[in-house]
Amino acid sequence: MFPEYRDLITQLKTTDRHFLNVFDKHNELDQQIKNMESGVEPATHIAIETMKRKSWRSRTSFTRSCARLPVEAMTNLGCRH
Repeated sequence: MFPEYRDLITQLKTTDRHFLNVFDKHNELDQQIKNMESGVEPATHIAIETMKRKSWRSRTSFTRSCARLPVEAMTNLGCRH
């Protein structure tokens, strides 16, 4: 998730417990979606779309975590403000 924010993600995973939980949950959702789409895990189209919405919400939480940082830190870590 967000390779352009690798440094920021690393920092947030070690300093923000909420972010770490959101990040881990997103990765689990992403893997589950991939499994559903490839047929490894059976699912309906509706179930896949529901999982994608959950994944989108976890990305929104990442954006909020980024927005909580001071502008200087966001700039140094490559986060848009």
